[in-house]
Amino acid sequence: MTFVLTAGLEVLAGISSLVLIALGLAIVFGMMRVINLAHGEFLMLGAYTAITAVNRGVNFYIAILFIAPLAVGLIGLIVERLVIRHLYGRIVDTMLATWGLSLLFVGLTTTVFGNTTTGISSPIGAVTIGNANVSGYKFFIIGVAVVTIVLVTLLLRKTEFGLIARATMQNPTMAAAVGVDPKRTYAVTFALGAALAGLAGGVMAPITGIVPGIGTTFVAKAFITVIGGGASVMVGTLTASTIFGTVNQVASFLTTPVLGEVAMLLTAVLLVRLMPQGITGRFFRGSI
Repeated sequence: MTFVLTAGLEVLAGISSLVLIALGLAIVFGMMRVINLAHGEFLMLGAYTAITAVNRGVNFYIAILFIAPLAVGLIGLIVERLVIRHLYGRIVDTMLATWGLSLLFVGLTTTVFGNTTTGISSPIGAVTIGNANVSGYKFFIIGVAVVTIVLVTLLLRKTEFGLIARATMQNPTMAAAVGVDPKRTYAVTFALGAALAGLAGGVMAPITGIVPGIGTTFVAKAFITVIGGGASVMVGTLTASTIFGTVNQVASFLTTPVLGEVAMLLTAVLLVRLMPQGITGRFFRGSI
């Protein structure tokens, strides 16, 4: 029984981590059709923001849940206004621009913080389950992922902003005709995606050694999840994260973490081969 509970916790924590890592990219790509190759660097910036805030005496939870997403969301807003706004509809140009931004962020972060691994300690201790001790921080990750999913779903489904954003992404010309400012909607949506990436980076900081180049690892997992999930932002991210997170954790437990990553990649390749439009391209059509 203890084995089942601890294994289930590991799987849920893996799924939750993948949801947090991919959700911001899913919003930017799924709603705006912008391929943001700097998404991993947004996560990295969120992690460094949280680490810096905690080291300066800010409460741990305030640093990772509020300061990190707000700071990265502001950076995302600036990036959208200065760069992305001029490249809508030009996919290759957007990819090149965001790739250049990722290099810029890595270079600036290396200059400020150096190229050494850093991190912060979680204030949550171990939890005893039967005769096994597991990290209590895993429960925190699961809780943050659940709350984030609920809040973003409510934002997109139940608020005026959600209605305007979905309408603008489907038909910006018609939205502008009824008085909506598409540019403002794009800016806020991109900033939201960046803020979610910052939140993910802050949450990951206590369990992952942070270096300026760690964004590459994050963005690879995020793109796999978003492509596997398909067009629907929330349902696609959740279903793909469940499949890939489960495969990764089970394979890692049975073999090694490296082979777990390989198994997740092979699963993604197989899924895209069978469902080129992703999970929600065949199932859950019309869902958010």
